[in-house]
Amino acid sequence: MTGAVTGESDEVLTRVEGNVGYVTLNRPKAINSLNQTMVDLLSSVLVRWERDDSINAVVLAGAGERGLCAGGDVVAIYHSARKDGAEARRFWRDEYLLNGRIGRFAKPYVALMDGIVMGGGVGVSAHANTRVVTDTAKIAMPEVGIGFIPDVGGAYLLARTPGKLGLHAALTGAPFNGADAIALGFADHYVPHKELDAFTASIATDGVEGALARHATEPPPSELAAQREWIDECYSAGSVVDIVAALRSHSAGQANEAAALIATRSPIALSVTFEAVRRAGELETLEDVLVQDYRVSSASLRSHDLVEGIRAQLVDKDRNPKWSPADLAEVTVADVGSYFEPVDDDLTF
Repeated sequence: MTGAVTGESDEVLTRVEGNVGYVTLNRPKAINSLNQTMVDLLSSVLVRWERDDSINAVVLAGAGERGLCAGGDVVAIYHSARKDGAEARRFWRDEYLLNGRIGRFAKPYVALMDGIVMGGGVGVSAHANTRVVTDTAKIAMPEVGIGFIPDVGGAYLLARTPGKLGLHAALTGAPFNGADAIALGFADHYVPHKELDAFTASIATDGVEGALARHATEPPPSELAAQREWIDECYSAGSVVDIVAALRSHSAGQANEAAALIATRSPIALSVTFEAVRRAGELETLEDVLVQDYRVSSASLRSHDLVEGIRAQLVDKDRNPKWSPADLAEVTVADVGSYFEPVDDDLTF
């Protein structure tokens, strides 16, 4: 039987088949972007199913054909930031607690990373213990493009990729495909999109391992991993300014393209992202990184660039943000450090 989690909202749908609980993010017109209601409902479902002995596994999917989840509802963040920021902070707090719950979920949690999976979509999928990508997967942490910093525990993953691949993904915000996701450690298994419905159904009859054995295939080579040489060389520089200089002067065309892309991003967001990924590499657990995320996101509400970036990309849609500071060289150590200060309501697990 399929139905809404509560009688109040159909934005999260659940059904149980055999011993498997299926949960579907159901805002297809918004590519299933997360709002407060969806975070609350998904959290309550996971609490209930983790305690339910009749449920052996959970499967997360997104409604529609466009993707699992395009992220959080950033327009709502924009409006909250222009007021007192309280709603945004509540959303992030509950979202990050949900991300932590997913990261330590005690039963098989199968995330179907099909189509667009960005920002908050990464948070509800890439911390799962069983992460499935397809040939249509388009995954990204694109926050620097709106004056924000990769959150939802993304820096935990970005800091642990082979070489400097994660830093490249973080500073460009560029999407990567399913094969890349496996190479970067964002996913585990590759199931062709055309097999996804059959795979999903077979989990109820064959179990997670049986369904994977039947439908998962070897991924194609990662195009991103094949570029390790110039990525590792350029992103090993000690600052974003030096990284951009190295990219611009490199003989590889892809390096020059990366430099041009980074140049369109928020200078303060880039600088904080660089430091966030560095610090995440020294933190032991996903929960530790989520505590850092909450501090950084809370600080972002006080910044000029978060409101301006969302305005330019998603509200007025002029695609012409006026960043402040306007140049990477103008960002100070103190500017960056202020994002990592504890907050009055620090996240605890």
